[in-house]
Amino acid sequence: MASTEPQQHDAEPAPIPIDPDFGDDADSSAGDEIAESTVSLTDSILHYRQIHGRTFQNSKTTEYWAPNDDQQNDGLDITHHYLTLLLDDQLFLAPLGDHPQNVLDVGTGTGIWAMDFADQFPSAEVVGTDISPIQPSWVPPNCKFEIDDAQMPWTWPVNRFDFVHIRNLHGSIRDWPALYAQCFRHTKPGGFVEELEFDIATKSDKVGPDHIFVQWNNLFAECGEKMGRTFKVAAQMKQQIIDAGFVDVVQKKWKVPIGGWASDPKLKLVGQYTLLFLDQSLEGFALYMLKEIMGWEYDEIQVLVAKMRQALKDWRLYPYYEITLVYGRKPAGN
Repeated sequence: MASTEPQQHDAEPAPIPIDPDFGDDADSSAGDEIAESTVSLTDSILHYRQIHGRTFQNSKTTEYWAPNDDQQNDGLDITHHYLTLLLDDQLFLAPLGDHPQNVLDVGTGTGIWAMDFADQFPSAEVVGTDISPIQPSWVPPNCKFEIDDAQMPWTWPVNRFDFVHIRNLHGSIRDWPALYAQCFRHTKPGGFVEELEFDIATKSDKVGPDHIFVQWNNLFAECGEKMGRTFKVAAQMKQQIIDAGFVDVVQKKWKVPIGGWASDPKLKLVGQYTLLFLDQSLEGFALYMLKEIMGWEYDEIQVLVAKMRQALKDWRLYPYYEITLVYGRKPAGN
C-alpha cells in the first residue's frame, strides 16, 4: 500500500566546489589504505566461473555482473571507507535509536558494513546475506553471514528486523518492487529500511555526447536492460519504497568527485578514494557485461577500459557521479 503521509521534498545535490590549486600529480597521494583480502566462509560453495583470469559468482538463482576476487573485494572495502567518510563517519542515516536488536544487511559483499554495525551496536544481532562467500571467518560475536539470494522468498519470521540495510545492488535485482515488499513484510512495525545506490553515470560539464563517459554510461544502461536488472535503481527507489508501504520516506543526494579536485577537504579525500576504487575496478566491471552480454572481444574491452581510465584521471574534466540514499519507516500497527 502507498503512504498517504506527506513525503520530504527532494533537494538537488549540492555542487562540488573546485580547488583552484589542484594540479596534475595531486592524485598521486590517493593513499594505500586498502583493506586486507577476505577469506571464504566455506570451500564447499566456492564454484566460480572465470573470464580472462577474473572470477565471478556462479549461483543457480542469480548471475552477478561484478567479479568476486580479491582485487574487486578490495574495491568494495575502499568504497565502504569513502561512503562512511561521505556520511560523516556514520554507517546509516535512518533514526534507529540507540538499541537496534535485529538487523539484516542484504547483499553484504565483504561484510564490512555488517561487522562495523555489530561493533557499534553490541546489543544487535546482525545478519549479512550474499550469494558469494567472500566474507571473513573472524567476525564480531553478534554478527554472522549466510549465503542467500535476496530475490528468493525470504524465510525470516514476519516483522523480524528493526533495520534492513541495502547498498549498491544496482544491476543485480530483477524485481525491485518484490524485494521492497519482502523488506516491508519482514521489518518490524516502527522499523526502518535504508538503501544507498550509485548513479553509474560518470558526469562532467566539460564533455560532449560522444565522450567516453557517455559511451560507457550508455553501454552499462543497455546491458542492464538486456539482463533485466536495471542500473537505474537510484532514480526509482524512493517511489518504490513508498509504494511498498513505508512512510516518513527521506531521500538524500550527493555529488561525489572522482579525483582530488574538490576544495572541500572531505570531498577531496572521498574523491581520491573514489578514483582509487575505479582505477582498479573498471576492468572487472566491464569484463562480464561487455563480453557475456554484449559479445565484445577481450581486446575491444581493454581498449574501452583504457580510454575510460585515462578520462577519469583527467582532473580538468572535473568528473563526478551522484549517490542517492533513501530510508523509510514501517508504520506501527502493520
